[in-house]
Amino acid sequence: MITASVRGAAHQRHNLPNQDSIRCYISDTVILAISDGHGSKKSFRSDKGSSFAVQIAIETIKNFFKSIKSYNYNLSFIKRLANEQIPKLIVQEWKAAVDADIRNNPFSEQELKLLEGKTTIAYGATLLIVLMTDNFIIYWQLGDGDILTVWENKIIETPMLKDERLFANETTSLCIKDAWRDFRMSFQAIINRSPDLILLASDGYANSFSDDANFFKVASDITQLIKSEGTSFVAQNLEQWLTEASKNGSGDDISIGIITQL
Repeated sequence: MITASVRGAAHQRHNLPNQDSIRCYISDTVILAISDGHGSKKSFRSDKGSSFAVQIAIETIKNFFKSIKSYNYNLSFIKRLANEQIPKLIVQEWKAAVDADIRNNPFSEQELKLLEGKTTIAYGATLLIVLMTDNFIIYWQLGDGDILTVWENKIIETPMLKDERLFANETTSLCIKDAWRDFRMSFQAIINRSPDLILLASDGYANSFSDDANFFKVASDITQLIKSEGTSFVAQNLEQWLTEASKNGSGDDISIGIITQL
């Protein structure tokens, strides 16, 4: 597992915090979560919202994995549970964390006027999650951001179907009503081989490239670097690469998580 998160060049210029959060868990399974807090004026607590999101995602998936062991890895049943239960649980726990934070840190009158009664918008954030086991991989996504898989034949895939509602700065989010309905999920049974590399990235990374082809090439390049130079080389340099990408590209915060067995 290799992770990095950098404060965007534009955020540094405007004295804004890094609104991305990233968290991982490695034990008898591997779990990775990235959340991108909205940069809008109304989402002024989105750094907290993203932090809540990744913490809750990891704990929810850990508990989910423990519970499914008793089902002897009935993959069709696990897939259904993952699709029907996980989004609801995450959204429920995230909103509870937000409500608790509001009680402990009440909004000012000016902030409430800005929010127009929609208090969760202040914490708005997207979410990317992957659960990798010996038998299957599950991906969940709410909002923008990217998930790429690199296979041994150098083919790069996007396991998630495209959400046509995501364009320009529009995105689905944890802060909207019935957010669990907007989660997308992809399930991959591991039959012969798992991907050489899985890459999760907040949208600030893809937006730093001129097109998808150049962004996808990054996943291929990182895979080759891991093969030739090792994971420690990539881990040591990743933060610098992301800082340069933000400076020369999107200006946004950038977070990346990489899972590899190379």
